[in-house]
Amino acid sequence: MTVSSGENSADSKYSLSGLAPLEAVLFDIDGTLCDSDPLHYYAFRELLLQIDYNGGVPITEEFFIEKIAGKHNDDIARGLFPNWDLEKGLKFTDDKEVLFRKLAKDQVKPLNGLHKIRKWIEDRGLKRAAVSNAPRPNAELMISLLGLSDFFHAVVVGSECDRAKPFPDPYLKALEVLQVSKDHTFIFEDSVSGIKAGVAAEMPVVGLTTRNPESLLMEAKPVFLIRDYDDPKLWAALAELDQKGAPGATAAA
Repeated sequence: MTVSSGENSADSKYSLSGLAPLEAVLFDIDGTLCDSDPLHYYAFRELLLQIDYNGGVPITEEFFIEKIAGKHNDDIARGLFPNWDLEKGLKFTDDKEVLFRKLAKDQVKPLNGLHKIRKWIEDRGLKRAAVSNAPRPNAELMISLLGLSDFFHAVVVGSECDRAKPFPDPYLKALEVLQVSKDHTFIFEDSVSGIKAGVAAEMPVVGLTTRNPESLLMEAKPVFLIRDYDDPKLWAALAELDQKGAPGATAAA
């Protein structure tokens, strides 16, 4: 179901004002900072064809969304190759990441409005971290290509936590590293796995409808969905948050 702009819904459904005073904003990377899923899909499809996966029939985008998007490589390897030992499956995902990074260098672009939300966050002196299930070389490459290396105070990756998304561990680690409270932090995410991780960490998640179906994202319980960082619904929620007492705004205690 498509989420409306909120005219016929309770305002609180699209509100972030309960977080005031806001301390931090956390971002996923793939599909959240940039529309990189088509590159991941292409890389998986081509390498799976090379090993005659599925009898040589190319995987579909629907298969990619269901079995791969947003998941950690350990889980992807187990899901794609249940009869392989994990080491062999991870060698395949490592090869895929090499191809992805090669493609990304020329094709990664920021989501619409990304630099607008960056300025909003910087102007208020908020802390920020990137939290991803991607391998660290991928995460740091994407951040660099997007010109965000000086923006993020921390980069947390799932493989360096006890458990990756959809478990809350990566987001809880980000709170610890930034030394902020979950009660004054929210998350941007684009996948079911990521939204579930944020919700499990007891933080509100704003979902981006970059590639994944809205109906699936809503089942993971984001506070609301936006198409990108230019979405008026996001800016209405941020304006309300400012009024309620975000850093840089005048508000009652």
